[in-house]
Amino acid sequence: MSDLPPRLPVLDRRRAGVLLHPSALVGTLPGGDASRGAPRGALGAAARAFIDWLAAAGCSVWQVLPLGPVGEDGSPYWVRSDHAGRSAFIDLEEAPDPVGQRAGYQDWCAREAHWLEDYVLFMALSQAHARKPWWQWQPGLAQREPAALAAARARLATELEALRVAQWQFARQWSALREYAHARGVRLFGDLPIYLAPDSVATWSARAQFQLAADGQPAALAGVPPDYFSADGQLWGNPLYDWAQARGDGFAFWRTRFASQLARFDLVRIDHFRGLAGFWSVPAGAPTAREGQWVPAPGHELLAALRADAGDLPVVAEDLGLITPDVDALRHGYALPGMRVLQFGFDGSPGNPHLAYNYSRDTVAYTGTHDNDTTRGWYDALDADTAARVALHLGCRGRGELHWAAIRTVLSSVAVLVIIPLQDVLGLGAEARFNVPGTVGGNWGWRASSASPGHEAAATLRALVGSFGRLQD
Repeated sequence: MSDLPPRLPVLDRRRAGVLLHPSALVGTLPGGDASRGAPRGALGAAARAFIDWLAAAGCSVWQVLPLGPVGEDGSPYWVRSDHAGRSAFIDLEEAPDPVGQRAGYQDWCAREAHWLEDYVLFMALSQAHARKPWWQWQPGLAQREPAALAAARARLATELEALRVAQWQFARQWSALREYAHARGVRLFGDLPIYLAPDSVATWSARAQFQLAADGQPAALAGVPPDYFSADGQLWGNPLYDWAQARGDGFAFWRTRFASQLARFDLVRIDHFRGLAGFWSVPAGAPTAREGQWVPAPGHELLAALRADAGDLPVVAEDLGLITPDVDALRHGYALPGMRVLQFGFDGSPGNPHLAYNYSRDTVAYTGTHDNDTTRGWYDALDADTAARVALHLGCRGRGELHWAAIRTVLSSVAVLVIIPLQDVLGLGAEARFNVPGTVGGNWGWRASSASPGHEAAATLRALVGSFGRLQD
């Protein structure tokens, strides 16, 4: 990661940005043309064109969400590695050739070996076992017996080298893209999922960090308790951490995963931040999340260790949902901005914290996030009374103005950073929604190729960004 350009400040002044996961750029070319040749990865011409559009729109932040390799459903929050990049994002037409850059390639592999070697072996073994979870592999491989691993490395040498090359190509393209973004005044805003997938290189190679049964499957699962939105709560299925082990080794596992994100991004969101203060633990085999209980987590100790390594914490705390005083105390204790989502503000209470006039400066404000419907889709699904209240509050005279009225509202707030999903900039409906939480399949499929932002949207957004003191440097 040391080849990457240094971080640039993000929270030093009022800024505006756009949320778009790079998966929406896969297969696109400048102008939205995906018809020429094979599908293009996200990290080449398509991403540069989007960065150019951001700069033209006066935006200085691109929020990208997690970039790691994913499972079958494509969710960037079901990652198989914190350190690796998703190979589908590589633009193969621009990918560097390690043959011509042998010394640089070998140096990179040696520098990243602390995660790279476990990752490529895990992925090669996963492919060799038809993507069955690692606890269903041959026992010697599942239990990481040295002789079995050595034999696998020899047997799969070709596959391992191809996986190494792909990760080097991802790293080189990301480094070039970040440099391109910085040259145009655009910062990159990433995301660290608090939990990892059960079938991940971390659970296989660092088992002591997780609450796992003897066979390697989760002994306790992550989720959230019952609430207004779900009578049974949400059972996510991710394994929980063994925080006693983390304390005992000085949070080495967390410090390494966090360092990778800080090397890649200018600003990092910690997903489900409340899980660092206390987490909902559900016993494996429980039918719903109702059977869980709250368990405290050593968030203060962890953040102190991360700050000691990094010198500062360019972090945004995702503090949505059930937030208790201990979560607020943890966030404020490290001066981390939280999140507010305008769509959540219209329950009829003037004190709702998601209404823009209730924001504080230490806030990253959104019209909606990747987990929300688009603003237009959300509005279309409201009952008549709530829709009328929204229209009155936003000062819009019709459905066609709604997305710009919502954008104007959050941009005018005191929040230090405002992030707008690209779908809201374009005024798209529910057909462009990225994700529906709690559902499996049918998510993360929207592509920007059929909805190029265009000059008109950039000009309108730039005028709004400028009128509220958020233009890029």
